[in-house]
Amino acid sequence: MFTVTDEAKKELDVFFADKEKTPVRVYLAAGGCAGPRLALALDDPMDDDSQFDEHGFKFIMEAALYEKAQDITIDAGYMGFTVESTVPLAPAGGGCAGCGGGCHA
Repeated sequence: MFTVTDEAKKELDVFFADKEKTPVRVYLAAGGCAGPRLALALDDPMDDDSQFDEHGFKFIMEAALYEKAQDITIDAGYMGFTVESTVPLAPAGGGCAGCGGGCHA
């Protein structure tokens, strides 16, 4: 399931108000102490992408990543967009060199 909340739709409407709607990619971004996370970027579709039309917007995501992530929810709040998966996509443990594995973000 691929879900875009009403709050995320409102923020997308504002962002695209004065520009052409282009596809929004969901991708796995490198992370710091918390590990990789799902993020958004404007991009063109690729042959191996899954595509989703939600609230008049086109979202694209590498098909293999979507299969691994299972359910995706895109939301927006005072800190911007969040992209959540029902399945953890980062290895357990987290931590990073130089902070003793206990970084606080």
